[in-house]
Amino acid sequence: MEPILSLTGVSKTYGGGHQALKSVDLDIRKGEIFALLGPNGAGKTTMISIVCGIVTPSGGTITVAGHDAIRDYRKARAMIGLVPQELATDQFETVLATVKFSRRLFGRSGHDAYIEEILRDLSLWDKRKSKIMHLSGGMKRRVLIAKALAHEPDILFLDEPTAGVDVSLRRDMWKLISRLRTRGVTIILTTHYIDEAEEMADRVGVIANGELLLVDEKQALMSKLGKRELDILLVDPIAAIPEALAEWDLSLEDEGNRLRYTFDAQAERTGIPSLLRKLGDLGIAFKDLETSKSSLEDIFVGLVSQPDEEKAA
Repeated sequence: MEPILSLTGVSKTYGGGHQALKSVDLDIRKGEIFALLGPNGAGKTTMISIVCGIVTPSGGTITVAGHDAIRDYRKARAMIGLVPQELATDQFETVLATVKFSRRLFGRSGHDAYIEEILRDLSLWDKRKSKIMHLSGGMKRRVLIAKALAHEPDILFLDEPTAGVDVSLRRDMWKLISRLRTRGVTIILTTHYIDEAEEMADRVGVIANGELLLVDEKQALMSKLGKRELDILLVDPIAAIPEALAEWDLSLEDEGNRLRYTFDAQAERTGIPSLLRKLGDLGIAFKDLETSKSSLEDIFVGLVSQPDEEKAA
């Protein structure tokens, strides 16, 4: 199946010489939820802005459902909705007028029933006659989402959509995203709430310093890169890890009452049986064992904090 969005060698270098994107290659499948994770300044917003026609790329090609995003800009842009980070709306217009105007910008008819559905989904219907300037920050964020959906886009970009918003908006928004997905809308989001990406996304991309480090299925990523931890709860605390245990990746936690062993669950040998035998040989008694696995956040932090030479390995 042809990707609905394809980036090939897309780069961006600003006038001062800052390289915000370094030859990004990325294919997005129709109907998937793709989460792009990265620290501030990683290049997430630059990449989205290039696809949406806000920023001109320095190099590379972008196609949206087969349309070249540079040469066939109108058709490509008509398929995209964008919810930006910034609260940028006409403060003196009403909610309803703002959303209808966004729809007509793309040559769509009024379709009052569809507009009403969006506003109700976002708990904005009762505020439809209110001017934007009189809304709270959370309500203004809802208006941005309604504007992005007004022309019924096939691809929806959400750039940090729930940063700094209330729990109610986050809940309403993720319900709406679930419904959009069932209709076949492709959703690409950037977020600092990694738990949201872990729960919602089909695939995850990690970007840092303008470079797309990896893209993978969420579950495959966690399986390949996620580590497991074994906590050994000791009967009596110890002051330090004995040298005889140096071959295992151990740390001493909880004021000496807990040994934590980090291991690769995919490895042929985990080293756990030999570790437990060695503890017995050393006379270190334990009363319980607990295991846990890495979260997507652990994997993300590990990737973006690696030295450059380690990433290249």
